[in-house]
Amino acid sequence: MESLENYLRELGPVYAALIATLFTWFLTLLGASMVFFFRSMSRAWHDVMLGFTGGVMLAASFWSLLAPSISLAEKDYPGISWLPAAVGFLAGALFIFGLDKLAPHLHINFKENETEGLKTNWHKTTLLILAITLHNIPEGLAVGVLFGAAHNGMDGVTYASAIALAIGIGLQNFPEGFAVAMPLRRQGVSRMKSFGYGQLSAVVEPVAGVIGAAAVITVQPILPYALAFAAGAMIFVVVEEVIPETQRDKNTDVAVLGLIGGFVLMMVLDVAFG
Repeated sequence: MESLENYLRELGPVYAALIATLFTWFLTLLGASMVFFFRSMSRAWHDVMLGFTGGVMLAASFWSLLAPSISLAEKDYPGISWLPAAVGFLAGALFIFGLDKLAPHLHINFKENETEGLKTNWHKTTLLILAITLHNIPEGLAVGVLFGAAHNGMDGVTYASAIALAIGIGLQNFPEGFAVAMPLRRQGVSRMKSFGYGQLSAVVEPVAGVIGAAAVITVQPILPYALAFAAGAMIFVVVEEVIPETQRDKNTDVAVLGLIGGFVLMMVLDVAFG
């Protein structure tokens, strides 16, 4: 870990964020590739994987983003250190809310008449990919912002903690890639196309990661707001998309256990490496 941390520090936050988010995308690709080896996936396992994804995102939102945001603001906003976190959190949630209302998309396992966003005649497959793409924007943004924070010398944030976040996001991207590709396969999409669409959903992460890192090192005063912004965006995705998808069948208990497992894993990664 130390050698990797030194290597990424020498590259600088933008290139480090790019490499880290390419790693998270690659694990999505590996997860999607499982469609070549399995004919189907039970709905129970699907819900466990989605729950795990939600747990990682919830833990990352607090341990990696909100807590550092409040800690940083204690110096510049004495007595109201909660203000940047509150403003940034609301802004992040409203940003994804706006995208959710504008971008046509369809969540996995939802019926075609439950399409969200602007009305369109786009194919169901396209709508599914857009839903996961919206999901992945906050994840890439969070990784990029944290590398920018580490570069700025923020107390409590290091390249190691940014790497830990990337590892956590990557670990939840693996089952997520599989969870995207397999439903497409069940709908009659070829294995190759299911794989392609599954990995394509995470291509947005490197873009969001680079933007996040570049923004916070260019305009340093926005850092506490940017950290909370990424947290708000992630929490919105978990509550609006991930959790509802796990509750549409009879696997609610195992889905919750998956969420708990993901939360604990991300918490341990952040505390151990951060």
